[in-house]
Amino acid sequence: MTFREDGAAALEWVASYLERVRELPVLAQVEPGELRGRLPAAPPEQAEPFADVLRDLDEVLLPAVTHWQSPRFFAYFANTGSEPGILADLLVAGLNQVGILWRTSPALQEVEEVALDWLAQLLGLPAGLHGHLEDTASTATMAALAAARAARPDARIVVATEHTHSSVAKACRLLELELRLAPVDETFALRPEPLDLDGACAVVGTVGTTSTGSVDPIPALAEACARESVWLHVDAAYAGSAAVCPELRGHFAGWERADSVVVNAHKWLLTPMGCSALWTRRPDDLRRAFSLVPEYLRVSEDVPSLSEFSPALGRRFRALTLWTVLRCYGRQGLQAQIREAIRLAALFEELVRAEPGWEVVAPRHFSLVCFRRDDSDAENEALLERVNASGEAFLSHTRLEGRYALRLAVGNARTTEDDVRAAWEVLRREAGRAPAPA
Repeated sequence: MTFREDGAAALEWVASYLERVRELPVLAQVEPGELRGRLPAAPPEQAEPFADVLRDLDEVLLPAVTHWQSPRFFAYFANTGSEPGILADLLVAGLNQVGILWRTSPALQEVEEVALDWLAQLLGLPAGLHGHLEDTASTATMAALAAARAARPDARIVVATEHTHSSVAKACRLLELELRLAPVDETFALRPEPLDLDGACAVVGTVGTTSTGSVDPIPALAEACARESVWLHVDAAYAGSAAVCPELRGHFAGWERADSVVVNAHKWLLTPMGCSALWTRRPDDLRRAFSLVPEYLRVSEDVPSLSEFSPALGRRFRALTLWTVLRCYGRQGLQAQIREAIRLAALFEELVRAEPGWEVVAPRHFSLVCFRRDDSDAENEALLERVNASGEAFLSHTRLEGRYALRLAVGNARTTEDDVRAAWEVLRREAGRAPAPA
């Protein structure tokens, strides 16, 4: 078959998959090593047709896929690879740009600059920030902390809380920094008083923590960091997208004063995986931390390349995907997606509150609900295992004040009220199957 014929078949496969994904078991129904045992141990000697890949995708790989595109995926932070984003990723692969320097792809760099400027405007961030894309918030956060360390080489402490994303602890390990945990309040947000900044090069404040979606007091942190000349990094990887809605901007007060901000477009902005936006008002510090231009990359153009602000040298044309999504949905389309996810999360929260024997265990700010049965930790953990093993929904968990808690996060654009109610019915059904106490 020709490229066009194979391409049409691949597009048809994806379209069909998105139509039927709701009916597939959300969590992969395989044991560790099971898929690998079904794959050939050696590569093929002769070329195989692309049609064989699609066949094996259906017959061999699909049972080992956990369906992040499922509208009944409620674990971690649900996301959406939207149709415009999927098509744009095809264009990205076809163009196969490598953004080492501005001259190696002027379109890549300048579309990235424009897309990040557009997104900053949509989120209410101030004009004039330097923005670029990383693959994940983990990389973006590490880049910000590396710049903070380089700006204050005599200070080696990063201040955060136990609810700050684990990527901060990993970045500290890689950068040989010390993580100092600040206390939290009853909402699981950082307590700004007292805030010990002695020897600190950076503070990481979070808007929308991973465990609970809590909001750290960014204005107070910005004031303290400005007073002590400490870098403030705001992790809004999950919740930052919600700032597209004016009525939610109150949660983001003060983030305009941060030295760096990260928002994952691939979490709640309909963009396929691998698109994390990092903005900074101190680009010179990032450039001093990362710019290293060997002789073979020296050019006559007087324009800094994005690779000078980032750990990576080469970069994909991922901005084309973000730019496409922003164009194909617009401000109103993005707002509608955020508002519907929050409405569905509020609905689920009310279902939990109205049912005897269940409780909501953390304030809900966005589209994440933390809850549990009024039972032991072991029973709550067993309940989650039964729900996920059913394949009808997929949820995750956390621990809050030492107690096991279940998490349901709405974020897939295809999720409907029926899907949320179905997840609740699965939870209630499986809770009723708990073994009687001895």
